[in-house]
Amino acid sequence: MRSPTTPTLSIGRRAIGKTRAPFVIAEIGINHEGSMAKAKRMVRDAKAAGAECVKFQSHVIEDEMIPAAKKVIPGNARVSIWEIMARCAFSEREERELKTYTERLGLIYLSTPFSRAAADRLERLKVKAYKIGSGECNNYPLIEHIARFGKPVILSTGMNDIRSVRKAVAIFRKHKTPFALLNCTSMYPTPYEKVRLGGIADLRKAFPDAVLGQSDHSLGLYTCFAAVALGASILEKHFTSNKHWKGPDVPISIDPKELHELVLGSQAIHRALGGKKTILPEEQVTIDFAYACVVSIAPIKKGERFSKKNVWVKRPGTGEIKAIDFPRVLKRRATRNIPADVQLRRKDLA
Repeated sequence: MRSPTTPTLSIGRRAIGKTRAPFVIAEIGINHEGSMAKAKRMVRDAKAAGAECVKFQSHVIEDEMIPAAKKVIPGNARVSIWEIMARCAFSEREERELKTYTERLGLIYLSTPFSRAAADRLERLKVKAYKIGSGECNNYPLIEHIARFGKPVILSTGMNDIRSVRKAVAIFRKHKTPFALLNCTSMYPTPYEKVRLGGIADLRKAFPDAVLGQSDHSLGLYTCFAAVALGASILEKHFTSNKHWKGPDVPISIDPKELHELVLGSQAIHRALGGKKTILPEEQVTIDFAYACVVSIAPIKKGERFSKKNVWVKRPGTGEIKAIDFPRVLKRRATRNIPADVQLRRKDLA
């Protein structure tokens, strides 16, 4: 399915890799705050913005955390992680409803399981692929459990180094599970100097058989665009329909206008990559007026020596002798009388 030179991964009919336009994941996550209406609104808005995929989070609280989590407050929140997830978690029935709604709109439905029970729930829902977050990148028991499903996995690598990522990759390879790796920094928001896009090259060197991407928590779109130029085939950004809504990740989320720009911009950058520094046939129409050719700037008599006093280089570029050959013309003699302001021909040179 993949080779060291052109690794690819397919989610349903969507092939992902260097030869295809970047796969943009609009991560709704838990920005819906437990509201199905908000969740569906964001799905519709992502579709209208041109996204192919939306991603949610799957939480089964009792299988994900112990009560001690009620005392742990994330850096980007004011209440405990337990309270946040309890407030935002959908039931299995609700997740099924949301997946059906998403797929009827023609979008790919992804969700991140944060526990074994959540992974089993998604398998019952028959998801096409799994997204594993950075917090579970070194949760090897859970990775092993998901890898056994044999479906494609996209793994974020924030808070992990190459050594810990290598152990996860070994599990994927053991089970022949198609996988992609996303460069990521788990800071919310991520300062630009901490994004470390150089991590994409590190991942490529360590895992040449992996499709690569960027899960980005910085503000704006700049680093995602740069990631495409550096070889990212997957881009993941938190998404919200309205930046004034409440939600744990809304402050670092992009809105529909920005998502549309991300989709169009990443596609444009992808099309612009590659190629060689050669002259294209399509440039000939510009060459015809933009190049300079050797021309007479004064009347020249037959037998007269060419010099900077009687020849120079001017547009258009339709003459036989281009500006690059100007030094070869100097000190040669004219084979005929040449009026001023005409392009020299090769047969004009003795």
